[in-house]
Amino acid sequence: MCKRNPNGYGCVTRLSGNRTRPWIIKVTVSDEAGNTHQIPVGYAETRESALIMLAQYNNNPWNIDRDKVTLAILFQQWANIKLPKLSKSSRGALKSAFKHCSKYYGVKYRLIKAYQMQESIDNCGCGYATQGAIKALWGHLDKFAFECDIIDKMYSQLTTAAPVPDTKRTPFTEKQLEDLWHFVSEPWVDTVLIFLYTGFRLNELLTMKTGQIDMEQKIFIGGFKTRSGKDRIVPIHPRIQPLVRKWVDKDEEYFFTYQSRKISTTVYYELWKSVMTLINADKTPHEARHTMETMLDNAGANRKCIDMIMGHKSKDVGNRVYNHKTLEQLRETIALLK
Repeated sequence: MCKRNPNGYGCVTRLSGNRTRPWIIKVTVSDEAGNTHQIPVGYAETRESALIMLAQYNNNPWNIDRDKVTLAILFQQWANIKLPKLSKSSRGALKSAFKHCSKYYGVKYRLIKAYQMQESIDNCGCGYATQGAIKALWGHLDKFAFECDIIDKMYSQLTTAAPVPDTKRTPFTEKQLEDLWHFVSEPWVDTVLIFLYTGFRLNELLTMKTGQIDMEQKIFIGGFKTRSGKDRIVPIHPRIQPLVRKWVDKDEEYFFTYQSRKISTTVYYELWKSVMTLINADKTPHEARHTMETMLDNAGANRKCIDMIMGHKSKDVGNRVYNHKTLEQLRETIALLK
């Protein structure tokens, strides 16, 4: 029987039979879903030494024999130290990936081989995105375990995941653009046009606050995905200024709102779908971004200006370091959209 200890502290238990080290030390860990499991972290010859090991673990999980560190324990420690440094989207993907490794939660990490990592990838039952996240998780855990001297070989380097399929993104056609302007008075059509004339990513516009729009200077200040895209300035094209003004004049916290609240991506996809049905098109919000970049490129716009508006990092070092474009030049670039 486990001696009663504070919740989450762990316990020691005597195993049956004639054993050299009959006392097992167990600790409680939580998986990605918040479910708790008891995981063995070591064995001891006496109850007293087992209790000492348990106390050492609760003081610092890495003060015990690193040969006994299981996948679940390693993940929990990695999640405490390394995970907060990653982006929000990466944190969510990696935490979700961990549940596909449940078969190995109690396995000593140093004993996990490449074929077992690969098995968790191949048999997850999900597409390329999840497979890539599981592979990435094993890579993160391997690096952390290597830093902690738990392993001396990083088997994650031998794993593979399904490749990202070729993109099928295509720009909106001229006919589809004309149809959008024809139906501009219909609900939510104006939001699609704003996407098309700004190049913002879906979440960049859905999370944009009204205060980020300066109608006097006629600019958006938004974006957050990359350092190049964060808080970038995008001039408001003359043709969509009345559409932007209508939303700004609602004087609500967020630029786009549904029932006076910020629109979630799930809800907006349904609203977007209704507009696509109206113009008989099958396009995504990211294809609106792709359309804008294509139109600017076809119009002969300066590459540096396109990169600044889209939030891309210029591939050319000279452009990246020395080429500084003014707001007026960005306005001239936006004006090339016909």
